[in-house]
Amino acid sequence: MNEHIPARTIEGRVEALFQALDENVTGTPVEALMLTYEGIPGERHSGLIRPSGPREPWYERGTPMRNERQLSILSLEELAEVAAALDIAVLEPNWIGGNIAFSGISRLSQLPPRTLMMFPSGAAIRIDGDNGPCRVSGRSIAAHTGHAEHEFAFVKAAKYRRGLVGWVEREGEIRRGDVAKIRIWEQALYPG
Repeated sequence: MNEHIPARTIEGRVEALFQALDENVTGTPVEALMLTYEGIPGERHSGLIRPSGPREPWYERGTPMRNERQLSILSLEELAEVAAALDIAVLEPNWIGGNIAFSGISRLSQLPPRTLMMFPSGAAIRIDGDNGPCRVSGRSIAAHTGHAEHEFAFVKAAKYRRGLVGWVEREGEIRRGDVAKIRIWEQALYPG
């Protein structure tokens, strides 16, 4: 018989919000984000569909697919762990393309797919899954720290701590300081 983990709801606080309106990885801090079904309007990852890339080798590159990567969601606690592994004082969420930085969610990067993040305005984000660390983010860190080795070191240091990607399930505004309710569904551990 499979082991089941019961459903539960936890909370996390929005500590910072960022928006990147060009192809630059580093986002600009903002006090609020208005989310639409396409994500953050004008943001580099907005849209209902996106072209497949290297993360989807089962499709020919450029195949139109559902955009489950509208938002990048990070944990300040996990970023502090990655910073320590890289031997830097701080790793800012916007250096690696983060849109929402939370505090208070234990092991945020390990929240399961289908988790729902609900905000006071009624906005809701559906989690697709973890955001595997990549050299693009590492390159951005290297540019901020002045240490070229961070481009590759980040990939190892951020494994299972890189945050999540998700898409807008319900439109609305998210504000810095919001306390979000995080709905984790009942899970059955897949026996393989």
